[in-house]
Amino acid sequence: MANNGDNGWLKRLVPRGIYGRAALILFLPVITVTLVVTLMFLQRHFEGVTRQMTATTAREVALVAARIAAAPDADAARAAVADIVGPLELVLTMPVPAAAQDQREFYDFSGRVVIEELRAELPDLRAVDLVGNYRDVRLTLDAPAGPYGISFDRRRVSASNPHQLLVLMVFTSLLMTGIATIFLRNQLRPIRRLARAAEEYGKGRIVPYRPAGASEVRSAGTAFVDMRNRLERSSEQRTMMLSGISHDLRTPLTRLRLSVSMLSPDMPPDAEDITAMEGDIAQMSQMVSAFLDFARDAAQDRAPESVAALPFLQAIVADAQRAGQAVTLTRAEGGESVQIVARPDTLRRALENLIGNAVRHGTRAEVEAVLGPRSLLIAVEDDGPGIPEHRLDEAIRPFTRLDPARGQNVGQGGAGLGLSIAADVARAHGGRLRLTRGNRLGGLRAEIMLPR
Repeated sequence: MANNGDNGWLKRLVPRGIYGRAALILFLPVITVTLVVTLMFLQRHFEGVTRQMTATTAREVALVAARIAAAPDADAARAAVADIVGPLELVLTMPVPAAAQDQREFYDFSGRVVIEELRAELPDLRAVDLVGNYRDVRLTLDAPAGPYGISFDRRRVSASNPHQLLVLMVFTSLLMTGIATIFLRNQLRPIRRLARAAEEYGKGRIVPYRPAGASEVRSAGTAFVDMRNRLERSSEQRTMMLSGISHDLRTPLTRLRLSVSMLSPDMPPDAEDITAMEGDIAQMSQMVSAFLDFARDAAQDRAPESVAALPFLQAIVADAQRAGQAVTLTRAEGGESVQIVARPDTLRRALENLIGNAVRHGTRAEVEAVLGPRSLLIAVEDDGPGIPEHRLDEAIRPFTRLDPARGQNVGQGGAGLGLSIAADVARAHGGRLRLTRGNRLGGLRAEIMLPR
């Protein structure tokens, strides 16, 4: 609790939005580096360089001051330095009023260094004036002939226009900050669009959304779209399942109701009536089992695990053969020990549904397996009538029966869920189910493509 109290003020200062936090992360280091570089430049320029330049000029002034100090009067002093003040670019004024103290502007940081260095080099220095003419340095010195003044260009003791580098740094920083702001806004726009799409979907509204932006944002957007599609498909399938249950169970329930109403205590039912009612009950039980399998497969709760692909498929075909189904494994390419990551129970159920559909609507079925470096292809082909090409997408929808094409009838007990379950299992494994016309047997060919 103490740590939360200590850090509470810091959390209040940090921006709450992602744009503000991203800007803080981007701009704070830039500002810090600019300040550090600026301070280091000021330290080096206004102290090191200025002190060196001032020391050089001070030695020239000391040479002039030594000659003036040796002269008995003002005329002799002017004559003693007449040959050197010109070449040294110094201006001698003699006599001058005695100055009281040093003068400089409060913002003149280099002036402080200039005054310190001049006083260290010139023992007879009385005052330094950096205010009267900001372009010149005026010195007042003592001599036996009376106080005199020496002035020289300010550029001799401090670099000319030192503020230009600072102005350039500030301008460059502002320019780069503007460019970074535009770039940052463009990068955050896809995140805001993703957040808006997720928020609207949470409210029950679907807004158009297309993944864009950086690869990480695009991946998150693609995952959101896939999740939204799965939820929408699950909701649609749940609705269709409820309507399918009510529709498919109505017919056998009606027959059972009629059969029960015709029963009489005086006349027991004959064997044919009992067989018909048992058939209706078996059909209802099969439908309910199919509905439960479909709902269980839609949940897909079990974690995937590593499975040896070809032995797993061979075991499924062997179990189907023991159950009396006319199915053979005609092609199996890949190593026996090659592993895939899958949910064995749901994948087995999907393949059993495909094999069951194949032998139900044809006389035999063939299974092929091709294990590539990046994917596993499992194909189940039958010799039945097949499905018209324009109705292949419709056949994958749950509770869809294509009676003329696939020969479904009540005796076969289909619930229209086999292909839908297989498609959902393939999607849950990151793959897909594709239906085509078989080239070998001429019937339906169902292919499940799974990534490795």
